[in-house]
Amino acid sequence: MSNTNNASQSQRSRNTPKHAEEHTADDRPGAMEVLREARAQLTELTGMAAESVTSFEQTEDGWTLEIEVLELTRVPDTMSLLASYEVNLDPQGQLTGYRRLRRYERGRADSSRGR
Repeated sequence: MSNTNNASQSQRSRNTPKHAEEHTADDRPGAMEVLREARAQLTELTGMAAESVTSFEQTEDGWTLEIEVLELTRVPDTMSLLASYEVNLDPQGQLTGYRRLRRYERGRADSSRGR
């Protein structure tokens, strides 16, 4: 009977996806956890909806992200104002600071970067 129990426990271990453990060996959160938490923390602090993460980098001090936020809803939607925020997090994924980099209308192409 114990062999049956051991076999079923072993099979459950093999069937558990690797991404189920979000933290790495040094107890740093995984990338997806950091992205989710950064969006949630910025939304809670600013009261504005985080729409997307446009850049993401692990640094010596933690993490740096650029997140697009809906700052002002307008009609039509292409006239709504978005902003790009730089968000800094510590190694555990807790927000340590943020700043607005630029503000723009949703329908405008970004001509100032990378062209």
